[in-house]
Amino acid sequence: MITDPGLLKTLIQQGSLTPKEEMLEVRKKKGSLFIGIPKETSFQERRVALVPEAVSLLVNHGHRVRIETKAGEGANFSDNDYSEAGAEISYATKEIYECDIILKVAPPSEEEVDLMVGNQTFISALQISTQPKEILQKLMNKKITSIAWDYIKDDEGVFSIVRTLGEIAGTTSMLVAGELLSSYSSGKGMMLGGIAGVQPTEVVVIGAGTVGEFATRAALGLGASVKVFDNSLSKLRRLQNDIGTRVYTSILQPKVLAKAIRRADVVIGALRSPIGRSLCVVSEEMIESMKSGSVVVDVSIDQGGCFETSRVTNHNDPTFVKHGVIHYCVPNIASRVSRTASFALSNIFTPLVLEMGEKGSVEDLVRSQEGFRNGVYIYKGVLTNEVLGRVFNLKFKDINLLLPGM
Repeated sequence: MITDPGLLKTLIQQGSLTPKEEMLEVRKKKGSLFIGIPKETSFQERRVALVPEAVSLLVNHGHRVRIETKAGEGANFSDNDYSEAGAEISYATKEIYECDIILKVAPPSEEEVDLMVGNQTFISALQISTQPKEILQKLMNKKITSIAWDYIKDDEGVFSIVRTLGEIAGTTSMLVAGELLSSYSSGKGMMLGGIAGVQPTEVVVIGAGTVGEFATRAALGLGASVKVFDNSLSKLRRLQNDIGTRVYTSILQPKVLAKAIRRADVVIGALRSPIGRSLCVVSEEMIESMKSGSVVVDVSIDQGGCFETSRVTNHNDPTFVKHGVIHYCVPNIASRVSRTASFALSNIFTPLVLEMGEKGSVEDLVRSQEGFRNGVYIYKGVLTNEVLGRVFNLKFKDINLLLPGM
């Protein structure tokens, strides 16, 4: 035994200089996730959270996917498509809500929350304006981690799913307008767009966000003459830059807007409000002044609409005529093209689920990715969304205080 302190110190120092084996980081073992896809029960909701191609990718990465029978029927995906992709087909709704992670398009109903076993992760849309307090409380009581896909941000701080669905809604709104304008039974028999020697269709787009931008792109692509209105000058400037061509733009001034609407063949309402009701900027008097057989498509109808004459319609009975103007006011316009919308949703959900598996758990992804964390409104039974807390007078906490190591 060495008793001399000086000699012991020298030997330790020499030992620290001796070459050693390289210490490599031990990679954390991937987690195998158990994902449930229920059939949508909301009125005329035809989308599905994951398409068969996405299911195949997840199964090949070692995850289990259980899907309710006929869940993909509205988007023209059969049970056989999912079965061949490796999914387990369930004929009992209850079995879906026993999975660790539940992926859904529409917000949960009270019956669906009752089926949950607790301590799970639930990912769906969050419609703050229509979210019942009772459902929130039940989710909290069952210690559910609830994530709103419409509040998830990407690496650039963009609400990627909302933008994607906005692109679909904007383009589809113009396709719908074209169909109604050319309809033999009620339309003017006009082609949306323009050809040589014929005056182009006059289109007014109210709102310069994502929906307005893609409605403008579609109209310009068909050869229509387009005017875009918005209260935000920065949005109008961004739209001009993004579409790469000069287009008529204006701030929402009533006299200028009324003049444009009077001459228009198609008016698209695409104003959005961060919370609450959208601005109603088109009066009934303006609608009365429009040409007979003109078309109004109110994409903002899910927030109350931006036309005074708007009222909610549905996919089975999508239009009504008032003052000689055809109104299309279906709230869930993306369900009209449910297959395309399902692919769009699936393209965003799939990488997130794969990353959950790579990180080891949902909690690890919440901790490591700020954009994903932004979508969490209940974390293990604790409300973390300030807006919901204040609206319903419920206690809430900053999610960063609930995560260890933050």
